[in-house]
Amino acid sequence: RSVAQRWMAGMKLRDLVGQLVIASSYGEAPPKRSRAYREYVHAVRDLRVGGLIVVNRVQNGSVQAAEPYQMATFLNQMQKLARVPLLIGGDFERGASMRVSGTVRYPHAMAYGAADDLELTRALGADTAREARALGVNWVFAPVADVNNNPDNPIINVRSFGEDPGRVAAHVRAFIEGAHSNPRTRVLVTAKHFPGHGDTTVDSHINLPQLLGDRARLDAVELVPFRAAIADGVDAVMTAHMAVPAVEQRAAPATVSEAVLTGLLRKELRYQGLIVTDAMDMQGLTKQFPAGEAAVRALEAGVDVLLMPPDPDAAVAAVMAAVKKGRLTVRRIHESAARVLAAKARIGLHRSRLVDLDAISDQLDDAAAAARAQRAAEAGVTLVRNTGNLVPVAEPDGACLFVLSESRYGQQGRALVAEARRIAPKLQAVLLDPAVPAGEMQEVLTRTSACRHAIVAAFVSVAAYRGDVALAANFTPLMAGLMTRGAPVTLVSLGSPYLLRSFPDVAAYMATFSTATTSEVAAARALFGRVPIRGKMPVSIPGLARPGDGIALPGTVEQTSAAR
Repeated sequence: RSVAQRWMAGMKLRDLVGQLVIASSYGEAPPKRSRAYREYVHAVRDLRVGGLIVVNRVQNGSVQAAEPYQMATFLNQMQKLARVPLLIGGDFERGASMRVSGTVRYPHAMAYGAADDLELTRALGADTAREARALGVNWVFAPVADVNNNPDNPIINVRSFGEDPGRVAAHVRAFIEGAHSNPRTRVLVTAKHFPGHGDTTVDSHINLPQLLGDRARLDAVELVPFRAAIADGVDAVMTAHMAVPAVEQRAAPATVSEAVLTGLLRKELRYQGLIVTDAMDMQGLTKQFPAGEAAVRALEAGVDVLLMPPDPDAAVAAVMAAVKKGRLTVRRIHESAARVLAAKARIGLHRSRLVDLDAISDQLDDAAAAARAQRAAEAGVTLVRNTGNLVPVAEPDGACLFVLSESRYGQQGRALVAEARRIAPKLQAVLLDPAVPAGEMQEVLTRTSACRHAIVAAFVSVAAYRGDVALAANFTPLMAGLMTRGAPVTLVSLGSPYLLRSFPDVAAYMATFSTATTSEVAAARALFGRVPIRGKMPVSIPGLARPGDGIALPGTVEQTSAAR
């Protein structure tokens, strides 16, 4: 008998249902006497959940990432409690840095799309797998296979490799190949969000989006990267809490649609791996059904794994009741449990489930990986417009750098300013946040009135529950003042490339497609000619830029060498 069959032989039906649940955790190590620890023990030892996912804690509007050693220690504790090894998931779309502090800051996927170097994307997959396994994470919820062809998409945006289905598919395959390349650090990887969340204008964390377009369009665009992922052996496909009228006539999320998951994904695309829901606490699903009912409907539709149900106990109880009533069969539960257990065996959890705490620093403090991340960030920098040859900046002493961050309490912009001042020590730099009063904004304009070139570096990030991807309204008067005082303006977008639509009259425009610190450093180096600029637009900006656009500029040999 296989490892999975041996595990199943010792389980009751309720245990098998538990295996279909992935509960949330913050990657912290709470005291063993605390209520939080007792709740984790209950989920793992009593409810026998199939695994945990590490998510960020948000307090007072600030995102708090897990600390590596604390997280690994906690995961070891949970693995020791589990009768069957746990799957440990993480949304490591840009490496472990998306959830864990002190790790390499890889740029967002769209920066890799702009670089269009599949070897860099393959390395991202390999580095992500290595970091994940060092921390105790064995299931990576990446790559994003969504084709972002809608500039108003508030939640996918730079998380996508771009808007060309073929190129997105190529990067998705490269990531999968990298993550699967080393048997010792192999992780489960996940293509998301099926059948494609790129052409939507609603954040599924807030409400139910719709993917409009007929089936022919779905085949030609959205499904292309998912077909490629399936062909390349992707371990899991994540559902989208999104209505798909071309496949499912009801206004129901794909997560609970048999037509989408069983009809399209299983039967038409012949996918045999794990189907996992997107987080079940998202309002795109919770506004449609009570938590227990959502869990039952997802399994009826063809889902194998229930990710982050708001109440894991209620989810298990609802599924058990559904079996008793005949809505779900025992065979149906066995099918999904068998896939979950086989996946655990495939990544060797029966041989080793614990993390070597002494080896963490060797894996996370990797100079070669950090260099690859920086190289990717620099390769992705794209110069869309350069009227008057403002880039590279010829006279930095006469320029002013305005950095527009998104939070008073974050670190956005600090790496950019530090690198810019390292290159141009006399550069006048101002770091602003949305909470700065209007009067102070006006003082900044007055104080910098002698600047002959205004460089505005604006952060516009993608975040759940935000609802849009736009520059904070408080900055509008500042931008208006800069645009009307005569000196040319260079706009640098750190994050959404679509920012140019809001300020189409700037003289120069450069995009990094990422808010990562590596992209901050890359932006400073590109602005001042320290590295070549060679990125190409992976998306279009309606009326302003087309895919493939990009002005190539060389960096001088001496400067480039010094920057390394």
